[in-house]
Amino acid sequence: MPLPPGPQTPAILQVFQWIIDPFSFMQNCYQAYGDCFTVRLGEKFSPIVFISQPQALQTILTNDESGLFDAPGDLNGVFEPFLGTQSVIGLSGDRHRRMRKLMMPPFHGERMRSYGQLISDITESVIRDWQVGEPFSVREPMQTITFRVILGAVFGLTDGPRYREVEALLKGMLEEMSNPLAVSLLYVPVLQRDFGSWSPWGKFLRKRQQLDRLIYDEIAERRAHPDPTRNDILTLLMSARDEAGEPMTDVELRDELMTLLVAGHDTTATALSWALYWIHKFPEVRERLLQEFQGLPVPTDPSALLNLPYLNAVCSETLRIYPVGMLTFPRVVRSPIELAGHRFEPGAILNGVIYLTHRREETYPEPEQFKPERFLERQFSPFEFLPFGAGSRRCIGMAFAQFEMKVVLSKILSELELSLASDRPVKPVRRGLTSAPSSVDLVVKRRHSLDSIAQKNLEQSSEFAASNMSDRQ
Repeated sequence: MPLPPGPQTPAILQVFQWIIDPFSFMQNCYQAYGDCFTVRLGEKFSPIVFISQPQALQTILTNDESGLFDAPGDLNGVFEPFLGTQSVIGLSGDRHRRMRKLMMPPFHGERMRSYGQLISDITESVIRDWQVGEPFSVREPMQTITFRVILGAVFGLTDGPRYREVEALLKGMLEEMSNPLAVSLLYVPVLQRDFGSWSPWGKFLRKRQQLDRLIYDEIAERRAHPDPTRNDILTLLMSARDEAGEPMTDVELRDELMTLLVAGHDTTATALSWALYWIHKFPEVRERLLQEFQGLPVPTDPSALLNLPYLNAVCSETLRIYPVGMLTFPRVVRSPIELAGHRFEPGAILNGVIYLTHRREETYPEPEQFKPERFLERQFSPFEFLPFGAGSRRCIGMAFAQFEMKVVLSKILSELELSLASDRPVKPVRRGLTSAPSSVDLVVKRRHSLDSIAQKNLEQSSEFAASNMSDRQ
C-alpha cells in the first residue's frame, strides 16, 4: 500500500526546509495534505509519516508492546552524538524498560519535591543580579538557573572547579550545535568529519571528550568514596539495582547523566523564556498569577505550587502554543493497521507531530492565541496535549520540569516587577534539535519581596476579620 501523500520536492530540500524553518514546513504540509503526510528526513532520507490526529496518536503511542508497533531506539540516532549509545533515548525493548525503571524514582513524589528549595535558592541568586531599568535577554539567565538546578539535583554540585568546567563545556557545546549548519551535521551524518579543532565537528568532539573526562572523574570519586547521606540523582542511580541485582555501568551512568544534563536544562530554559514572554505580554495574566500566589504561605512553599490551577494553566498553555519538542519519538509498524483513513504495512515509520496536534482548531479554538483559561475550562487527553510525548517514550523528567517551571516563575514574579523591553513580536525558531523563542528581552521595573505580599495578606486578613466582627455585632 502506498504511504500518504506528501511534498514531492527532493529529499535533501525537505531536510533543508526542516532544519531552517520546521514550523512553516509542517504547517504548509498540513494545509496541503491534512492529518497524515509523508516526508523524507534523516540520514538515508527514509519516508516518515507525520501524524497529528489525536485518535491515531492514541493508537500509536499506547501500543508499543502489543505487537502493533515498536519504539526502537536506533531511530533516535540524531541524539547519539550528544548522549551516547547507552542513553535511555537510544535503547530498545527490555534494555529500554530496564533503564526507565532505574531512572524513574528520583523524578517523582517526595524525592522530586525535595529539590524545591534548591530551585528557589538558585533562582534567587540569579535574579539578585538583575538591575532595575537595564534590559536583558531572558534566555541566558534562564539557562543559568536550569543548569545550576540540574547540576545541583543530578550531581549534587553547587560550586567548585569541576562544576564550573562542566557548566562552561556543556553550554559551549549546546550553543555551537544550535545553529542551522550544526543541526545539518546531526541530520546528515555523512557530514560528520573531524578536520581538526578548527572545524565544527572537530570542535564538538573535543568539547565532548573534555566533558566525558569530568563526568567519569566524578563517577570514579563517588565509587571510591560513597556517601549514603547524599540525595542527588547520581547517588541514587549509582545505588539503583535492576531485577537481576545489577547496578548501572560507568558508561550507562555517563550516558544517562548526559541525557539529564542536555534534555533537562536547555528545554526547561526555553519553556521558562516563553512563559515570561507570555506573562508580560498580557499583564492580566501576571496579575491573576500574583493574586493566586497571595494564598500561599510565606516564604513560598514550593510543594504548594503544584496545586495552583491558574499557574498550572499558564505553564500548560506555554507548552502547548510552542512546544519545545516538535515531534514524538518515531514508531515502526509491526502489523498491518488502518489509521486516520490510511492503511500502513509493517516497516512504515510513523511520527506524532506535537506542534500540529497542539494547533488543531477543533481541539483548541483560536490556537494561535495564548489562552491559559482553556486549561481551566476542560481537561485535554494525553493525545491532544502531549508536550512531553506519550507512551513508553514519554519524557522521564516531565514532572520535574513542570515543578521547576512553577517554582522559578513564582519566585521571579513574586520578587520582581518586569516588563517587555520591546513590542517586537517573538517567533519560534529552531534551536538545535528543539524549538525556542527568537529573543525575549525584559526590563526590571522595580523590586518587591515576598514580605510585602505577606504584609498585604495580613492586612486583607485583618480587614476580613474586622468585617466579620462588625457583622456579628
